[in-house]
Amino acid sequence: MRNYKNFHFEGQKSDEQILIVLHRFWFDILSQFFVIFAMLFILIGSFIWLPLFFPELQNESARKFFLFLENTFFMLLWIISFLVWIDYYFDVWIVTDRRIVNIEQKGLFSRTISELELEKVQDITTNVHGVIPTFLNYGDLQVQTAAEQEKFLFHNIPDPYSVKDLIMNLQKKQERKEKHIFSEMIAKKVHHEDSI
Repeated sequence: MRNYKNFHFEGQKSDEQILIVLHRFWFDILSQFFVIFAMLFILIGSFIWLPLFFPELQNESARKFFLFLENTFFMLLWIISFLVWIDYYFDVWIVTDRRIVNIEQKGLFSRTISELELEKVQDITTNVHGVIPTFLNYGDLQVQTAAEQEKFLFHNIPDPYSVKDLIMNLQKKQERKEKHIFSEMIAKKVHHEDSI
């Protein structure tokens, strides 16, 4: 397990320990960039091969217009690539010894931050569908809660089974801790009533 002592997030309590920080699996962004690279290949190919098949594109005005269209298409690809990267990089799931924090980036100017205390976890489900996700061991993790937001969904995270085990162990540990504190409170109350 990685050391996250130098990693901090807004709202982190002073004694709260970060156990794991998750981003979507690298294959997820690679599959999105594959489409962008295919479009870029088509763009470069059209610049080279279209004038050979359509000689009228070689005159000066048509060539300038064609170059303008290609530059516009290239800028559009660049913007899409940037948005894909921003969405990938800023979607973060943080598991601490007390809670789960879900930071979800939606476009450039919208971010949603949700948190879930471990004692509110009711059920955890992992979904790994397909040959490539099974082979590379990535998938979705859904946390069912008793809180206001009923489901927390971790999209395409690496090794969802070990993350599930970690959260379940933390939840059980938190449950035992709360039972211990509750039994101590009852014992103190009984002792206090006996002394009166």
